Amino acid sequence: MAASSPLKLDLVTPEDSSTLMGLWFAAFSDPGSRRLFPNTPGVRRWLEDAIYLDLLRRPFQRYLKVVDPESKGANGQPRVAAYAKWDLSTPEERGPRYPPWHDDMPRELCEAFVSRGENNRKRVMGNQKHIFELTRARVEVLDIVATHPDYQRQGAASMLVKWGCDLADAGGVDMYVSASKDGASLYAKFDFIDHSNAGQGTTSMVRRGRGRP
Repeated sequence: MAASSPLKLDLVTPEDSSTLMGLWFAAFSDPGSRRLFPNTPGVRRWLEDAIYLDLLRRPFQRYLKVVDPESKGANGQPRVAAYAKWDLSTPEERGPRYPPWHDDMPRELCEAFVSRGENNRKRVMGNQKHIFELTRARVEVLDIVATHPDYQRQGAASMLVKWGCDLADAGGVDMYVSASKDGASLYAKFDFIDHSNAGQGTTSMVRRGRGRP
């Protein structure tokens, strides 16, 4: 792909669910991700269905994608370089973050992973309204910005983060992101501040909304 390719933001549709699932597995190929989310046909279908149901039933969750108009995917549409998911609800409003775990997944480890994330979020943000950018971001990515390896370090993740920041600023609300240690530098560029505890495996970061009274 040419470095000058004009990447563009676009809305995600339910028809993108399979593409986003494939991108997720391409972006998160580290051993920790594979332990929780094995790359099996059953887990791939589970993740595709989870994304599809989010898009159909959870309007408070916003999915955005960055596409490459100069490259076509397997479906003949512009290739998806990256995508992001924002959650505009509290955990109580949202309900379970994921559908029931697939039999191929280690249930106890998955439950512990989700509980740690939710506990850190509540510790930092309490019950105040905020935008939650779901992320297990590596250098260029978020559970979820996810960037396909072919498009890392080309600005796709920054486009997605800026979209979320603009949305938050329009409403004068705060943003929270749980980033990997490597991914934290991306959010720092957008004025996210580290609120992590010592020994925490991920980085809890907060960006205060502009225009707040």
